[in-house]
Amino acid sequence: MKLRSTALVKGFRQSTPYVNAHRGKTAVIMLGGEAIAEPNFASIVNDISLLNSLGMKIVIVYGARPQMNSMLRSQNIETPYHQGVRITDEHTLELIKQVAGQLQLDITARLSMSLNNTPMAGTQINVVSGNFIIAQPLGIDDGIDYCHTGRVRRIDTDGINRMLNQQSIVVLGPVASSVTGECFNLLSEEVATQLAIKLKADKLIGFCSEQGVINKNGDVAAEIFPYEAENILKDREQNLNPDDGDINGTIRFLRGAIAACRAGVPRSHLISYKEDGALIQELFSLDGIGTQLVMESSEQVRKADIDDIGGILDLIRPLEQKGILVRRSREQLEQEINQFTIIEKDGLVIGCAALYPYPDEHMAEMACMAVHPDYRDGDRGALLLKYLLQQIRSQGLHKLFVLTTRSLHWFREQGFYEVDVSNLPKLKQNLYNYQRRSKILELSV
Repeated sequence: MKLRSTALVKGFRQSTPYVNAHRGKTAVIMLGGEAIAEPNFASIVNDISLLNSLGMKIVIVYGARPQMNSMLRSQNIETPYHQGVRITDEHTLELIKQVAGQLQLDITARLSMSLNNTPMAGTQINVVSGNFIIAQPLGIDDGIDYCHTGRVRRIDTDGINRMLNQQSIVVLGPVASSVTGECFNLLSEEVATQLAIKLKADKLIGFCSEQGVINKNGDVAAEIFPYEAENILKDREQNLNPDDGDINGTIRFLRGAIAACRAGVPRSHLISYKEDGALIQELFSLDGIGTQLVMESSEQVRKADIDDIGGILDLIRPLEQKGILVRRSREQLEQEINQFTIIEKDGLVIGCAALYPYPDEHMAEMACMAVHPDYRDGDRGALLLKYLLQQIRSQGLHKLFVLTTRSLHWFREQGFYEVDVSNLPKLKQNLYNYQRRSKILELSV
């Protein structure tokens, strides 16, 4: 019981900076119909309620594609598609309105839950829906009339912001009305994207069946830029199965996330609707759990190669001369270059750190950490630490240690704690310099 309590307190404390960072920020959350149909959906709604209670401004855009397909199949109705978009005739629209209305009521009911045996016991969340979205018809393309399939024409951002400022959750669906009083079936991904852009949201969040974007090595890509997302889309679209609604939804979300990012939305997150607590882990932990798409930057964090040696030497030599870093010869650096991660900006190495694994003890050492003096105010040290922690986890290691003479407080701020020489791997104990008297700090991963 004590161990469980300690873990709870530690996790709560570590989440505090993220609580402060997210308070007052706007997030547009795209809930596809696949996520709504998942047994874990109740937990997702509870986590969204938690975000609201922590001061985030939440807009939910829900989809209903699998539910619509199920309803249409039960009525023996086949709807044609053109360019991957459903053509919605009048009869189909009536069924879609039924499905969308039912889902809106279900989501509202779950957000209203406040029983004592639920995570949001005693809370009172106001859920608001309305005609915030004005639609218009897609019209005719290649002689094909899309009928009642439409797109976003206008968004009442002032009205939505008034509701958000009152701490209400705004819930919007895939059906919207037009200035002529007609209803149109919209792509929920387009609605979510346009809302994120027009509201100048801080985040666009989507759900998929995987943990996020899976790279060619089978690992979750923790962070990607828009150009990388475009390459991923090209690969997936070539092997697209039109009957796989979840993959199609993910592709549409990524397209929207690219557009949102380039229009100024700082971050878009793609996480699993199957993983309990994925939303909380993504937003309130250092490493997250899914994939975030971020604005393209002139800075790049990457593994170092032989061409970076000159830049690394220019960075670390002043620190070596001051005795802050242990001196490394160029020959040693050449031999160990594969251990280094660097931050590069416009061709200049502005940060570096090395990682030395001790697999027998399931530990690793972070060493030779340096950030250019002109760039020390941008949390780049924390960024390097984050990337090294990802490497450690991928290698199945459990502890990271560092030896320092000048940066004790910075490492303690990152969660490290001071330990004795006996905590070091045996090989490192034998190499410890007692004259230098470096402090030893450790972080459990």
